Amino acid sequence: MEAERVAKANLIRRQEETAATRSLLNTARLMEENPLLLRLKELESLERLVEKVGRIDLHAGNGEGLDALLTRLVRLKAPESA
Repeated sequence: MEAERVAKANLIRRQEETAATRSLLNTARLMEENPLLLRLKELESLERLVEKVGRIDLHAGNGEGLDALLTRLVRLKAPESA
């Protein structure tokens, strides 16, 4: 009976892991298809980080600003060669 309970618990755990992985895949597909959604997720993550940290200094270099920094951090597509 103990072995049966362990087996059921393992099955439930695997099902939950599969569902979580499927959810991550669906989210990744949505972000790939919609760059604005990806940018919103980036800003949400930054907001959560700032809540835990008192201050964050970001330096893009060459006076390019935050947009240039975020573009370098997350590339949606590989640069096209000419």
